[in-house]
Amino acid sequence: MAVLLSSGNARLELWSKVHIGYGRARQKRAAWNLRAGCGVRASLDALVFDCDGVILESEDLHRRAYNATFENFEVRCPGNKSPVVWSTEFYDELQNQIGGGKPKMRWYFNRNGWPSSSLYSSLKDDDAKAQLIDTLQDWKTNKYKDIIASGAVEPRPGVLRLMDEARDMGIKVAVCSAATKSSVVFCLTNLLGKERFQQLDCFLAGDDVEEKKPNPMIYKVAVEKLGATPDKCIVIEDSVIGLKAAVGAGMKCVVTFTSSTSKQDFSEAAAVFSSLETVSLDHLVKLLDERVIATG
Repeated sequence: MAVLLSSGNARLELWSKVHIGYGRARQKRAAWNLRAGCGVRASLDALVFDCDGVILESEDLHRRAYNATFENFEVRCPGNKSPVVWSTEFYDELQNQIGGGKPKMRWYFNRNGWPSSSLYSSLKDDDAKAQLIDTLQDWKTNKYKDIIASGAVEPRPGVLRLMDEARDMGIKVAVCSAATKSSVVFCLTNLLGKERFQQLDCFLAGDDVEEKKPNPMIYKVAVEKLGATPDKCIVIEDSVIGLKAAVGAGMKCVVTFTSSTSKQDFSEAAAVFSSLETVSLDHLVKLLDERVIATG
């Protein structure tokens, strides 16, 4: 059955009031969840989040960081006088086909010719190509961190609430991202807060596994580390790449799409939403056996 869902001191004092209020509200919610959430806890081992696109809408932030990198190192493919520029339309397609920053660049250079740059006038062998990719990715990661640290980026609606609900119910919470580890750690500590990040039961990044999504390796490793049963885990992803990785690991996957992934085929998903803002844990579990189509 298809279910349609719509989608100096003053500052310190203010922070203290907000922090105290958050703590009290969470205590009340935890008490209620202990009474009402036993069924959810019994049926759900873990809630696993992707990072980019799920915890934050990050596609354009990454694109801007890559373009700044190409410009900084004067990265030019053969026959081009200007540094490489990835348009919004091109990057939407690229990031929906290839997971991880290094594989993206390697695919692009294999297709368009390996570039000259301020680092190398020419690339004589595979080692030089690998060194170029590593250097570009490291610089891009630092640029991306600068954007996150600017304070202009917030988590997507509903993410922090779902994490808190899961923890209050005794459900394990994890994050599995294909991105570079240092980048994800910086992003999560800024967006989740240090306490939530340190409380994660499992955190894996692209550096931790040999194969990137859509290969299911990262989720298989997560299940093992969590001590969970695959079909008692819910993975939240934003793209078909992540969906295939989760399903390939034998896990249920809920998709919360972004503007750049909304037209993808999510037929293998247990549920599809435009936002997690009004979605509860109990809601997710009850919908696992139904086909859910989001509008908007």
